[in-house]
Amino acid sequence: MRPESEALPQPTTASVAHDLDELVVLVDEAGNSVGTYPKSLVHTTETPLHLAFSCHVTNPETGDILVTRRALTKATWPGVWTNSFCGHPAPGETPAEAVRRRASQELGMEVAEVEAILPDFRYRAVDASGVVEHEICPVFTAVAVGVPAPSPDEVAEWAWISPADLQASVEAAPFAWSPWLGWQLEQWPHSA
Repeated sequence: MRPESEALPQPTTASVAHDLDELVVLVDEAGNSVGTYPKSLVHTTETPLHLAFSCHVTNPETGDILVTRRALTKATWPGVWTNSFCGHPAPGETPAEAVRRRASQELGMEVAEVEAILPDFRYRAVDASGVVEHEICPVFTAVAVGVPAPSPDEVAEWAWISPADLQASVEAAPFAWSPWLGWQLEQWPHSA
Protein backbone atom coordinates (compact mmCIF):
# COMPACT_ATOMS: atom_id res chain seq x y z
CA MET A 1 0.00 0.00 0.00
CA ARG A 2 1.31 3.46 -0.91
CA PRO A 3 0.11 6.82 0.41
CA GLU A 4 -1.98 9.09 -1.77
CA SER A 5 -0.07 12.21 -0.71
CA GLU A 6 1.53 14.33 -3.41
CA ALA A 7 3.85 15.87 -0.80
CA LEU A 8 6.02 12.76 -0.80
CA PRO A 9 8.60 12.18 -3.52
CA GLN A 10 7.75 9.25 -5.73
CA PRO A 11 10.24 6.41 -5.18
CA THR A 12 12.08 4.97 -8.12
CA THR A 13 11.99 1.25 -8.79
CA ALA A 14 15.61 0.98 -7.62
CA SER A 15 14.95 2.76 -4.31
CA VAL A 16 11.86 0.68 -3.59
CA ALA A 17 13.74 -2.54 -4.34
CA HIS A 18 16.60 -1.42 -2.07
CA ASP A 19 14.25 -0.65 0.82
CA LEU A 20 11.68 -3.45 0.54
CA ASP A 21 12.40 -4.61 4.09
CA GLU A 22 12.76 -1.03 5.40
CA LEU A 23 9.25 0.38 5.11
CA VAL A 24 7.94 3.02 7.49
CA VAL A 25 4.27 2.83 8.52
CA LEU A 26 2.50 6.12 7.79
CA VAL A 27 -0.34 7.01 10.17
CA ASP A 28 -3.10 9.57 10.62
CA GLU A 29 -3.43 11.75 13.74
CA ALA A 30 -5.32 8.94 15.52
CA GLY A 31 -2.46 6.50 14.85
CA ASN A 32 -4.29 4.49 12.18
CA SER A 33 -2.15 3.10 9.38
CA VAL A 34 -2.68 4.94 6.09
CA GLY A 35 0.15 3.42 4.06
CA THR A 36 3.85 2.66 3.96
CA TYR A 37 6.85 4.39 2.48
CA PRO A 38 10.57 3.55 2.09
CA LYS A 39 12.54 4.69 5.14
CA SER A 40 15.29 6.18 2.98
CA LEU A 41 12.79 8.56 1.34
CA VAL A 42 10.37 9.44 4.14
CA HIS A 43 12.53 11.89 6.12
CA THR A 44 12.39 15.23 4.28
CA THR A 45 11.41 18.81 5.03
CA GLU A 46 7.78 17.59 4.85
CA THR A 47 8.05 14.26 6.68
CA PRO A 48 4.61 12.70 7.13
CA LEU A 49 3.45 11.39 10.51
CA HIS A 50 4.71 7.83 10.95
CA LEU A 51 5.29 5.13 13.56
CA ALA A 52 8.57 4.89 15.43
CA PHE A 53 9.88 4.03 18.89
CA SER A 54 12.64 5.10 21.28
CA CYS A 55 14.34 2.81 23.78
CA HIS A 56 16.40 3.48 26.90
CA VAL A 57 18.61 0.49 27.78
CA THR A 58 19.78 0.10 31.37
CA ASN A 59 22.77 -1.73 32.78
CA PRO A 60 21.36 -4.41 35.11
CA GLU A 61 24.36 -4.13 37.47
CA THR A 62 24.64 -0.34 37.85
CA GLY A 63 21.30 1.09 36.72
CA ASP A 64 23.14 3.37 34.28
CA ILE A 65 21.49 4.23 30.96
CA LEU A 66 23.14 3.56 27.60
CA VAL A 67 23.40 6.73 25.50
CA THR A 68 24.63 6.83 21.93
CA ARG A 69 25.98 9.47 19.59
CA ARG A 70 24.29 9.17 16.21
CA ALA A 71 26.56 8.34 13.28
CA LEU A 72 27.56 11.31 11.13
CA THR A 73 25.91 9.62 8.13
CA LYS A 74 22.42 9.59 9.72
CA ALA A 75 19.75 11.48 7.74
CA THR A 76 18.44 13.26 10.84
CA TRP A 77 20.42 14.74 13.73
CA PRO A 78 23.80 13.31 12.70
CA GLY A 79 26.42 13.43 15.43
CA VAL A 80 24.13 14.29 18.34
CA TRP A 81 23.86 12.28 21.53
CA THR A 82 20.55 10.56 22.19
CA ASN A 83 18.82 7.73 24.00
CA SER A 84 20.09 4.17 23.49
CA PHE A 85 18.43 3.67 20.10
CA CYS A 86 15.38 4.44 17.99
CA GLY A 87 13.71 2.79 15.05
CA HIS A 88 10.55 2.14 13.10
CA PRO A 89 8.25 -0.87 13.43
CA ALA A 90 7.89 -2.73 10.15
CA PRO A 91 4.38 -3.24 8.76
CA GLY A 92 2.65 -5.82 10.97
CA GLU A 93 5.34 -5.61 13.67
CA THR A 94 4.54 -4.34 17.17
CA PRO A 95 6.76 -1.63 18.63
CA ALA A 96 8.02 -4.08 21.30
CA GLU A 97 9.02 -6.56 18.57
CA ALA A 98 10.75 -3.72 16.72
CA VAL A 99 12.70 -2.81 19.88
CA ARG A 100 14.15 -6.32 20.09
CA ARG A 101 14.96 -6.41 16.36
CA ARG A 102 16.62 -2.99 16.29
CA ALA A 103 18.62 -3.63 19.48
CA SER A 104 20.32 -6.46 17.65
CA GLN A 105 20.75 -4.55 14.36
CA GLU A 106 21.82 -1.19 15.79
CA LEU A 107 23.55 -2.07 19.06
CA GLY A 108 24.68 -5.64 18.33
CA MET A 109 23.10 -6.87 21.56
CA GLU A 110 19.97 -8.41 22.96
CA VAL A 111 17.66 -6.71 25.43
CA ALA A 112 15.26 -8.11 28.02
CA GLU A 113 12.37 -6.77 30.08
CA VAL A 114 11.09 -4.49 27.30
CA GLU A 115 8.47 -2.18 28.82
CA ALA A 116 6.55 0.79 27.40
CA ILE A 117 6.93 3.77 29.75
CA LEU A 118 5.51 6.51 27.50
CA PRO A 119 3.14 4.63 25.18
CA ASP A 120 1.53 7.80 23.78
CA PHE A 121 4.68 9.89 23.17
CA ARG A 122 4.69 11.81 19.89
CA TYR A 123 6.70 14.72 18.58
CA ARG A 124 7.66 16.84 15.60
CA ALA A 125 11.13 18.36 15.36
CA VAL A 126 13.22 20.02 12.65
CA ASP A 127 17.00 19.57 12.52
CA ALA A 128 19.54 22.18 11.41
CA SER A 129 19.35 21.00 7.78
CA GLY A 130 15.55 21.39 7.73
CA VAL A 131 14.80 17.66 7.83
CA VAL A 132 11.76 16.86 9.94
CA GLU A 133 11.02 14.01 12.33
CA HIS A 134 7.26 13.63 12.82
CA GLU A 135 6.48 10.52 14.82
CA ILE A 136 4.08 8.66 17.02
CA CYS A 137 6.91 7.21 19.05
CA PRO A 138 6.22 5.01 22.11
CA VAL A 139 9.14 5.10 24.54
CA PHE A 140 10.45 1.86 26.03
CA THR A 141 12.94 0.79 28.65
CA ALA A 142 14.86 -2.46 28.39
CA VAL A 143 17.66 -4.23 30.23
CA ALA A 144 20.97 -4.90 28.48
CA VAL A 145 21.94 -8.50 27.83
CA GLY A 146 25.66 -8.43 27.07
CA VAL A 147 27.92 -5.62 25.94
CA PRO A 148 27.01 -3.23 23.11
CA ALA A 149 28.78 -3.77 19.78
CA PRO A 150 27.05 -1.04 17.74
CA SER A 151 26.89 -0.77 13.97
CA PRO A 152 29.12 2.14 12.86
CA ASP A 153 26.42 3.07 10.32
CA GLU A 154 24.14 3.86 13.27
CA VAL A 155 26.33 4.78 16.25
CA ALA A 156 29.52 6.87 16.38
CA GLU A 157 30.07 6.50 20.15
CA TRP A 158 28.33 5.12 23.19
CA ALA A 159 28.56 5.45 26.96
CA TRP A 160 26.84 4.40 30.16
CA ILE A 161 25.61 7.34 32.24
CA SER A 162 23.73 7.56 35.52
CA PRO A 163 20.14 8.79 35.26
CA ALA A 164 21.00 11.87 37.34
CA ASP A 165 24.01 12.72 35.16
CA LEU A 166 21.95 12.23 32.00
CA GLN A 167 19.29 14.63 33.25
CA ALA A 168 21.92 17.20 34.27
CA SER A 169 23.74 16.93 30.92
CA VAL A 170 20.58 17.36 28.85
CA GLU A 171 19.60 20.40 30.95
CA ALA A 172 23.10 21.95 30.75
CA ALA A 173 23.68 21.40 27.02
CA PRO A 174 20.39 20.61 25.25
CA PHE A 175 21.97 21.42 21.86
CA ALA A 176 24.25 18.37 22.22
CA TRP A 177 21.29 16.00 22.62
CA SER A 178 18.40 14.99 20.39
CA PRO A 179 15.29 17.07 21.08
CA TRP A 180 13.14 13.98 21.58
CA LEU A 181 15.38 12.82 24.44
CA GLY A 182 14.79 16.06 26.35
CA TRP A 183 11.03 15.82 25.80
CA GLN A 184 11.05 12.18 26.90
CA LEU A 185 12.90 13.03 30.11
CA GLU A 186 10.35 15.80 30.84
CA GLN A 187 7.51 13.26 30.57
CA TRP A 188 9.31 10.32 32.24
CA PRO A 189 6.93 8.68 34.75
CA HIS A 190 9.66 8.63 37.40
CA SER A 191 12.87 10.60 37.77
CA ALA A 192 15.42 9.60 35.16
